[in-house]
Amino acid sequence: MWNDNTPIYRQLKERVIGMMLDGLLKPGDALPSVRQIAADFQLNPITVSKAYQELVDDALVEKRRGLGMYVTEGAPEKLLASERDRFLSEEWPAMLERIRRLGLDLEQLLRTAGPQSGAQPGAPA
Repeated sequence: MWNDNTPIYRQLKERVIGMMLDGLLKPGDALPSVRQIAADFQLNPITVSKAYQELVDDALVEKRRGLGMYVTEGAPEKLLASERDRFLSEEWPAMLERIRRLGLDLEQLLRTAGPQSGAQPGAPA
C-alpha cells in the first residue's frame, strides 16, 4: 500500500490530489477526518495532519473551524494546470530522451497508441 521511498504523508497527499484530479473529490467536498484516515490506514494522526496541512498550504483544501477540511473552489483546475506544467517540464523531456535513445519514431508511437490517443473522456471520437 505504501512505498518505502517516499514519506507516507507525501503519498497520502498525492492520493488526495489524485482523487481531486479524477473528480472523486470536488470543490466543496469534505475530506475524511484525520482520525478516520488514521484509523482506516493505521497511520499516526500527525502523519495525516501533515499531509492535510500541505494541501491547505497549497490552497487546495481549506479548514473550516469545527467542521473539517474541504476542497477549495478552483482546486481541480489549479491542480490540472500545475500537473500539466510539471509533466511538460520534467517528465516529457525525459520521455523524449528515452524515445530518441531507443531509436523510436514519435509518429509511429502515436499511431500505435490507437484512436484513443489525445481523445478526451466524453468527447466524440
